[in-house]
Amino acid sequence: MGAVPPTNYSASSHHLSVLKEVVDNPAQASLLRSYQRSFNGFAVYLKHKAVVSVFKSRTLHTQTTRSWDFMGFSEKVNRNPSIESNVIIGVIDTGIWPESESFSDKNFGPVPARWKGACIGGRNFTCNKKLIGARYYNSLKSVDSARDPNGHGTHTASIAAGNPVKGASFYGLAQGTARGGVPSARIAAYRACDAYGDCNEADILAAFDDAIADGVDIISISIAYSDEDPVGQQSIEVGAFHAMERGVLTVAAAGNFGNSSGTVDNSMPWMLSVAASSIDRRLVDKLVLGNGKILTGPAVNAFHLNGSSFPLIRGRDATNTCTGKYSDLGEMCGFDCLSRELVKGKIVVCRDSEAAVTGASIAGATGSVIYNDAEFNFSTVMSIPVSSLSIEDFSVVEAYLDSTKKPCANILKSEVIDDREAPVVAPFSSRGPNTKIPEILKPDISAPGVAVLAAYSPVGSPSRDILVDKRSVNYSILSGTSMACPHVASAAAYVKSFHPKWSTSAIQSSLMTTAWRMDASKHPDAEFAYGSGHLNPLQAVNPGLVYETSKKDHLRLLCSIGYSNSKLRIISGDNSTICAAADTFTPKDLNYPAMTINITKNKPFTVSFPRTVTNVGLSNTTYKAHIFTNSQLNITVKPSTLLFKWLNEKQSFVVVATGKGFQQNAMQSASLVWSDGIHRVHSPIVIHTYSFPPA
Repeated sequence: MGAVPPTNYSASSHHLSVLKEVVDNPAQASLLRSYQRSFNGFAVYLKHKAVVSVFKSRTLHTQTTRSWDFMGFSEKVNRNPSIESNVIIGVIDTGIWPESESFSDKNFGPVPARWKGACIGGRNFTCNKKLIGARYYNSLKSVDSARDPNGHGTHTASIAAGNPVKGASFYGLAQGTARGGVPSARIAAYRACDAYGDCNEADILAAFDDAIADGVDIISISIAYSDEDPVGQQSIEVGAFHAMERGVLTVAAAGNFGNSSGTVDNSMPWMLSVAASSIDRRLVDKLVLGNGKILTGPAVNAFHLNGSSFPLIRGRDATNTCTGKYSDLGEMCGFDCLSRELVKGKIVVCRDSEAAVTGASIAGATGSVIYNDAEFNFSTVMSIPVSSLSIEDFSVVEAYLDSTKKPCANILKSEVIDDREAPVVAPFSSRGPNTKIPEILKPDISAPGVAVLAAYSPVGSPSRDILVDKRSVNYSILSGTSMACPHVASAAAYVKSFHPKWSTSAIQSSLMTTAWRMDASKHPDAEFAYGSGHLNPLQAVNPGLVYETSKKDHLRLLCSIGYSNSKLRIISGDNSTICAAADTFTPKDLNYPAMTINITKNKPFTVSFPRTVTNVGLSNTTYKAHIFTNSQLNITVKPSTLLFKWLNEKQSFVVVATGKGFQQNAMQSASLVWSDGIHRVHSPIVIHTYSFPPA
């Protein structure tokens, strides 16, 4: 994807002429979309022999109140209201529900004069002074409106910038004031995903193209990939690069692919990748067995079973089809295994998680008891009452089933309890290390992403089980890195409202270096789980020092990992861009707020990290380096004192890490903190021996 030429240029005509040279079919029948507002490129339907472009368009997936208060970010925090009202957050998602109270324009002033966007929302879709723009894209042939049929996009948009709405709840659960982090900011919605949360890459690129040209300040995209591709061959990476060029920061979900190593997505340094963590409120429900035992597990269950007990039945005893060699499927309550007649009016016990809920729900069961797979997320809404139990408690249920001829149970409505362990990164949240560029720490930061109450589409199924769950709600509870992402996008907008001229990397640095330290004893993956730490929006507006990078720095990074000149030009948009032949730059040298290196196992190492910081705190100030490490690492900083006379002055230093080495697939971490007595500028230092096959 190149830059739009500065001269008088017709992108669509040029793209058609290119197609005519290489495609036998009529070019207009093949051309899907021209990108011509913010970058130059096109999407096209091609058969295998006709492929000439850089990557194939695939279908991606969305990554699915109290959270702001938990971070100390109350409604009454210090704000810069006139500038905050000029900040525009672009949300690329499943669309938006414009009539939601969260997007009312009551008391809003005129739309910012610099806004170049439009309200192309389809029939009966109206924007206002809060929701100032909307567009939709139709590569999947099922989208004819920016209106959200799913709920996901409405949810993420309201987390970022929704108005305060008192008394919001999900059937009485999590009741309170639902609000976004920057309620005075404006929203522009770009619907690139269909009703099922499937998102076409061509549409994602089109959304980036429009959002950048329309004039958004921050892009929030709660979409992730389920597979890996080489650097620069994913639409979000390319779109985010061009956004960075134009001064627009992209904040993206790290992915919900579980706590296995190397699952993190959206891992390029020119965007922020966000992990999901808990807040100090948990939603749980109780399973009351017929023998009086009570078992508790995480759940968002708004159903009342009226205090009655219902017969308990194992999945394997509730099937007529999944028997014999397929009995395991019956035990797991697999799809189409359960008999409607056998489960009617009963609670089904299933040795599975996600599939079990769907199977029991479709079969018409009253409820389900399931084994809580750590990588599946039960802090979200289900279509029937569900009790999700640890393996120990699940064994208690099985023992009870064996002890009586007429087992029964009741599942109570969820209740709110305190979670004193928070914040803890959720089991479903994707982990590092970064498999594409192991020297770039990802995820960057953690933010609330468990059981978040926010606005919802009244036509979207709150449990996503559209075949069974016909409930209509205006507010719902979801969990995922999708929910964490707009928290960080909102915090970025908050920082921008105080520092409108800061670069995207300065804003990114401010969020990372001021993050709260998280408890490594609760996270075996440490920084690979939470990055720099947990989001701290209030402190981010006054970071003291920032680490800045430029487009040129990122191009040097791409050269250092083997990018050819032709590939470099595709992403840079500049035909004169070439890799310097004698450049000794390596990925660890990027002026990133975190310092990471991938070393060979069981070998002594010495590695240096050159860095430069810019003073954005106070003039005439002195920062001293403080190192926090362990016996496996020796860390030094030269110089260990930085003297700044002026604001915006830059100072450089080198961090050197040495050690005796450690085994394969291991990590050791330390941290550097620069402090002037007022500011604490924290950077993680991560040394690891993980290896993954090339993408």
